[in-house]
Amino acid sequence: MTYCVGMLLDRGLVLMSDTRTNAGLDNIATAKKMHTWTVPGERVITLMTAGNLATTQAVVGLIDERTKAPEDRSPSILDAPSMFQIAQTVGATLREVISENASSNSEEQSAAAFSATMIMAGQIKGGPPRLFLIYPEGNFIEASPDNPFFQIGETKYGKPILVRAYDPEMSFERALKLLLVSFDSTIKSNLSVGLPLDYITYEAGSLEITSQERIEADDPYFLSISNGWGDALNTAFDQLPDFEF
Repeated sequence: MTYCVGMLLDRGLVLMSDTRTNAGLDNIATAKKMHTWTVPGERVITLMTAGNLATTQAVVGLIDERTKAPEDRSPSILDAPSMFQIAQTVGATLREVISENASSNSEEQSAAAFSATMIMAGQIKGGPPRLFLIYPEGNFIEASPDNPFFQIGETKYGKPILVRAYDPEMSFERALKLLLVSFDSTIKSNLSVGLPLDYITYEAGSLEITSQERIEADDPYFLSISNGWGDALNTAFDQLPDFEF
């Protein structure tokens, strides 16, 4: 399992993903789930993945290969004229990989066994920043003022804080604080999600990544958020009126 969030703000985009791929008493692995392609001054594209690891790595591999020699390999996301067409390309590639894996599997597993979902975000010069949620079937939806953020993977534990505190006018700093609270709640509730966490912020119109970092398990700020959020919840709980019989 995994947890990834893409958020559309007035200022631009904020994206965060965990890195855990397997969880168990003696089997914990990590893998990067956030992938970025840039043409400085022309376009920035980021893809986050959740689901079957072989599927997501195959999709990212195909997309990446097609960007390295676009004259020989197509379609390339570095040639597409719009973010919408890039979402179509990623969706078609995802559908293709799932279909091929399902049809070639000797045990005749269903396509669901190779399922994956993705969040794609970015901007192409001349257009606005855009954010898409791509389904295993290859279709997708786009973020809007009514639906300004997307989650994939283990979504239920971290969603309440996003719903309550999201504000399109918030700063990148406040947005990252909000995402860390959401991730901390998820990590504490499900062993299949874990640190390190990768994040990207993107300033609208800049056409280059504003910041890109990895937050490790011993990061002082993350620890302060985790401990502070727990203390704040206990304080808020104590201030609520007691139930009366």
